[in-house]
Amino acid sequence: MALHTWWAFVFTTFFISASPGPNMLHVMTRSIEHGFARAVFAMFGAFSAVVCLLAASAAGLTALLLALPGAFLVLRLAGAAYLVWLGYQAWTAPVNAIDGPVEQHDRVAPSPAHLFARAFSVGIANPKALVFAAAFLPLFLDPTRPRGGQFAVMVATFAVIEFSWYCTYALGGRGLAQWLRLPARRRLFNRVTGAVFVAFGLAIAGSRA
Repeated sequence: MALHTWWAFVFTTFFISASPGPNMLHVMTRSIEHGFARAVFAMFGAFSAVVCLLAASAAGLTALLLALPGAFLVLRLAGAAYLVWLGYQAWTAPVNAIDGPVEQHDRVAPSPAHLFARAFSVGIANPKALVFAAAFLPLFLDPTRPRGGQFAVMVATFAVIEFSWYCTYALGGRGLAQWLRLPARRRLFNRVTGAVFVAFGLAIAGSRA
């Protein structure tokens, strides 16, 4: 891959990763609820899911799923249903008055493994990432050079940029947490978050990609 092609990939990926998708929203809410330090485990969970999807797409899994009748439809609907369920959970989450930092009022702090697994499940539940990677990554391939090394560079680059945006969203969540101390504000935030997750799920379910 030529240097100018790599820079074009970096520039495009920077703005694609900045968009507030399910992973970014999940990382931000974990930071609000449990603090930045614990949100790091959620970041690594979402990050691992993205890397797995990109690597699977580069390895040809997308083409295989699309070639098997009904396989991608089942995967897409399962992922959409999971996002809708997360939206329902956020919408109905109880709220209480908060006097101190948000994370100090959690009755039972989730374990790092739980935070990682939950974020991984959110990231892996979006099969459209497979199709996106299959359509996006080849745009920057140099057909005169080995594909394996180029895919590795692009996946690594995408992963670094994606994780940087996770950190940005998590830090933004800590600032937002101070505003969410009042129960009415937390309830509003929970319902907006729930509605957004449901919208993501319905968009995935209704997509023909």
